[in-house]
Amino acid sequence: MSAEVKKVQPRKLTVREKWTRFATRKLLGRKVAQVRYLTPQEQEEMGWLSNPLVIIFDDGSYVMAMSDDEGNNGGALAGGKGKEEYTFPVLWPGL
Repeated sequence: MSAEVKKVQPRKLTVREKWTRFATRKLLGRKVAQVRYLTPQEQEEMGWLSNPLVIIFDDGSYVMAMSDDEGNNGGALAGGKGKEEYTFPVLWPGL
């Protein structure tokens, strides 16, 4: 008796699915350990004019907003809960 076995090829992920999985692996379950803005020295090392908020997790990983995916400058973060909306702005030198 011969049975034909068909290989099932996994479906290729969309770009959105790929990056959602990446973000999920990096962020889900992490606990925020510290929240602060970049120091002036860190901002200078990045070569940025603006200074974004940095969220540091309990495993030492972090996230911060950038103006684009090339890392050309710091960026603001938007947030909210329910009907409340808020912004965590970038800081500029001298503030």
